Amino acid sequence: MSAAASVFLMYHELELPNRRFCQSEPGYVRYVISEQEFREQMSAVREAGLQGLSVTDALKFSAAAVAITVADRCETDLLAMAPIWRPFEFGCTFSVVAEFLDKPGYLSVSQLRELSGLGFEIGCHSMTHPYLSDLDDASLAREIADSKKVLEQVLGKSVEHFSCPGGRYDERAIRVAKDAGYHTFGTSEPRANSASTDRFSLGRVAITRGLSRSAFGNLCRGDGLWKLGLRVSIRDSAKRMLGNSAYDRVRALLLRR
Repeated sequence: MSAAASVFLMYHELELPNRRFCQSEPGYVRYVISEQEFREQMSAVREAGLQGLSVTDALKFSAAAVAITVADRCETDLLAMAPIWRPFEFGCTFSVVAEFLDKPGYLSVSQLRELSGLGFEIGCHSMTHPYLSDLDDASLAREIADSKKVLEQVLGKSVEHFSCPGGRYDERAIRVAKDAGYHTFGTSEPRANSASTDRFSLGRVAITRGLSRSAFGNLCRGDGLWKLGLRVSIRDSAKRMLGNSAYDRVRALLLRR
């Protein structure tokens, strides 16, 4: 990976003692990492001479950095992630599912405002976390454009970045995001981004449970992302062949084994 490129890391929920996960499906749990894993990974970013930045700051490509993004918006964002970042002075973009606010285990409206007040960037992750490629045009507008308005009313500031739920989208979704006034559209394609990357096709690398320190370091440097990209291409082919619902059922069965 060149010095002018950055990997955008994608986190979800942190595992805390005596606290239930927001979801229990195997396909979700594989993205939940422990508080200690997260702390060690942030230390590894610092030791590698990298900064941890929000999407807006990372897109300036003015420093050796990784972008840190967090999807779905669990309460662990405020309870655990924010305190861990404090000594590192890292930035982050939290992508919020608007209708998850105030649900058990997720951020409340007041907690979201607190995160924003701490200086963290808030992005949008849809209204209800559906597969965008399955929606009609009216539903797409609600999930992408209306959710932006909801979050902006909550925060009293502009929400500029959209991240795609579940990595399922099409050209209609990108068009709606552009028309709604977003500056970027984050995908689940595991690739580094540079100044020449289409801002409405940003790559993100999902961090999974049990990742070794060396493997995490490789991801931050962009090493071996082509292998992840190949796996994603194979999965995408299976999704197109089976359809999203059937693919999810097969995936859940395999993960339970």
